[in-house]
Amino acid sequence: MSAVSGSSQRAPLASTLAELPVINSFAGLPPAFYTRLAPQGLNEPRLVHANEDAAALIGLAPEALHTREFLEVFSGRAPLPGGDTLAAVYSGHQFGIWAGQLGDGRAHLLGEVDGPYGTWELQLKGAGMTPYSRMGDGRAVLRSSVREYLASEAMHGLRIPTTRALALVASDDRVMRETVETAAIVTRMSPSFVRFGSFEHWAARRQPEMVQTLADYIIDRFYPECRQAAAGEATGANAPLVRLLDAVTVRTARLMAQWQCVGFNHGVMNTDNMSILGLTLDYGPYGFMDAFRLDHVCNHSDTEGRYAWNRQPSVALWNLYRLAGSFNSVVQDADALKAVLDRYEAIFTQAFHDGMAAKLGLQAWRPEDEGLLDDLLKLMHEQRADFTLSFRRLAQAVRGQPQPFLDLFIDRDAARGWWEKLQARHASEPRDADARAASMDRVNPLYVLRNHLAELAIRAAGQGDATVIDELLRVLRDPYTERPEYAQYAALPPDWASDLEVSCSS
Repeated sequence: MSAVSGSSQRAPLASTLAELPVINSFAGLPPAFYTRLAPQGLNEPRLVHANEDAAALIGLAPEALHTREFLEVFSGRAPLPGGDTLAAVYSGHQFGIWAGQLGDGRAHLLGEVDGPYGTWELQLKGAGMTPYSRMGDGRAVLRSSVREYLASEAMHGLRIPTTRALALVASDDRVMRETVETAAIVTRMSPSFVRFGSFEHWAARRQPEMVQTLADYIIDRFYPECRQAAAGEATGANAPLVRLLDAVTVRTARLMAQWQCVGFNHGVMNTDNMSILGLTLDYGPYGFMDAFRLDHVCNHSDTEGRYAWNRQPSVALWNLYRLAGSFNSVVQDADALKAVLDRYEAIFTQAFHDGMAAKLGLQAWRPEDEGLLDDLLKLMHEQRADFTLSFRRLAQAVRGQPQPFLDLFIDRDAARGWWEKLQARHASEPRDADARAASMDRVNPLYVLRNHLAELAIRAAGQGDATVIDELLRVLRDPYTERPEYAQYAALPPDWASDLEVSCSS
């Protein structure tokens, strides 16, 4: 059974894909940046789900999602009308080690739509082999495709910059991973899929002119402000590239703060998975934490814990240094690039403190709040308290009902002691309890995409039932508003959830 979700009020512009204004700007780069090739479509495809909200971004009417044309294009069996299908080349560092040339090993960029809400590239993930597949088969399995489809929409609901998902198509085609699984394709949308590794590729090949070409493309399309020098800023031919690094650094630092504030663990923060636009990109073995651990690792393949939750901000800076190294092939002033990177910690820290202050019901962060937050995280870590509910239930405590918060901790006396410290801090600010609690509910989600919820959707989709996906998306699009009919999605995870593992296998 297929399902289509969403309740967008936007006026659609096209009832067929052929009516979409397709522009193919990435295909206008020199041919060395990509390989033109057709996808390898799925056999007897079926639409599992399509996303009206994402379709509205490109001006596509809801009725278009039910057509045979839509299924043929997004199962890889037909080209996007007006599109220029290609797979992009890039390189990167994977788990801190230079991996050399990578690229879209199972992704096909169909084209770019100039929609009513900006330009959006449409990309099939799992549409067959490309010249960059290396040892892979170019396919994605239903399991990982459901997880990516849900994750991007969940992150959007949390107001965290992310790629989006348009469609999920499945087939009975067999794919071998640890076991035999079935194939699927998820259609991803992004203004651009250019990564840090896209620049590393050309720097490693000692082709600075290609670094410059790609940078000019990104600046002109997405960072035009980098062409203009502010008062006191350096000018010159390379100044826009320095300003580009600065803009990417700011976006990346703020993105990391947002991840940390919702307990999100990406799992594979390789440089080829870092967006030049500061978006959350490439949802593989991600996870929203249940029981909190500072050093939580969501990726079963990450045996060294490189991408643990508490290391994500520093890994992002390490990745930015790799990007800056690529820019250094053009910009000879390494000190100027380093000066930009030196700003990262302060930008991240301010964004993280601002986010955490709001979560704790504080109007503004004070230096002494560092100890208050550290004590809470330490308490949650030691007692494995649920990350999402620990923060969400604080608003109940502010309203005079502290017991639900205290019940998340084995040592309730310790939790009560910390809560009393927070109450004393609240008393130093002139705001009534109802206003404070309401502000906390606006930033502390009740619903997140826990692993066991994704697993329920995967199991149902494997049986041809998309209703779980549909209901989850309705909940995750507005994760801050409590709705009693969805109480099961806000509950602590069941015992069997602790046995779930996610890895790089997809």
